[in-house]
Amino acid sequence: MLGGTISYAAPTYAAFGHKVGIVTSAAFDEPLLGQLLPYAELSLRPAETSLTYENVYADSGRTQFVRATANNLRYGDVPVSWAGAPYVHLGPLAAELDPRDMAANFPGATIMLTLQGMMRDWGDAGQVKFRRWFDEQALAAIDIVVYSEEDVSQFPQFTEDARRVCKHLVVTNGRAGGTYYHDGGSMSYDSLPVTPRDLTGAGDVFAASLLGALPALDGDVAKAAQAAGKLAAYSVMREGLASAPSANEIAREIERVSKKSPE
Repeated sequence: MLGGTISYAAPTYAAFGHKVGIVTSAAFDEPLLGQLLPYAELSLRPAETSLTYENVYADSGRTQFVRATANNLRYGDVPVSWAGAPYVHLGPLAAELDPRDMAANFPGATIMLTLQGMMRDWGDAGQVKFRRWFDEQALAAIDIVVYSEEDVSQFPQFTEDARRVCKHLVVTNGRAGGTYYHDGGSMSYDSLPVTPRDLTGAGDVFAASLLGALPALDGDVAKAAQAAGKLAAYSVMREGLASAPSANEIAREIERVSKKSPE
C-alpha cells in the first residue's frame, strides 16, 4: 500500500488550497503513485525499485524491514519551474536526501523538515534500526523542524541540543499534543480527545497542516501548531489518504486560532 510522508502531506496541502509538487524516486512503472495525481504534480527520478517497507506486528510491537530502495534525491531533481516555491517540505523516508543541499538552494523559501526518515538505518537483513543523526549545520539551515518524541526516544539529548540550534522546533506527543520551541522559550499545544480508527499518517498530517496554515496565519508558527494539533486529531478518525483534513475543518481551526487572544 502507498505510504510515507508525501502520501498524507499532499492531500493535506491540497485541502488547504495550495498548488503541490512532489519530487520523489520510485520505479518508473510504480502504480501506487497514481493515487497522488489528484492532489499534486509529480516529478519522478526513476529507479529500478521503489522504496519498500515491511511492517511485522506482534504483541511486543512492530518490527520494520527495508525490502527495496529507490535513488537518493538531490536539488538537481527539482524541476526548474519549482525553484521559486515559497514553501518546501523535506520528508525523507530513509535518509535519502541531504537537508543542507536542499536548504541552500531554496534561499527564499520557508523550509520544513520532518525528521523521522533521517533517524533510520538498516543492515544486510533489512531490519530497521535507529540512526543517531544530528547535523547542526543542517538543522540551523532549516526554518521548521518537526518530529515526535518517539522518533528520538533512543537519543534523549536530541531535543535539548536541537532547541538551541533550530529556528522553530516542534515536538509532537500524540494525543497529548506537543511542544513548540522558539527563541529560548516554549509553548504547549493541545490535541483533541477522539477515538482513533487509524493512527498512521497523523504526524504527517500534523506537519503538513502546520506548514500549510502559515500563509493564512501571517507566518505565525505558534498558531499554526495549535491548528495542526486539532487537524491531526481529526485525521486519526479516518483511514488512508482520507485522513487528510477537509476544507471545512481547516477553515474552522484557522478561524479558531485567529480569534484566540495572545497569551
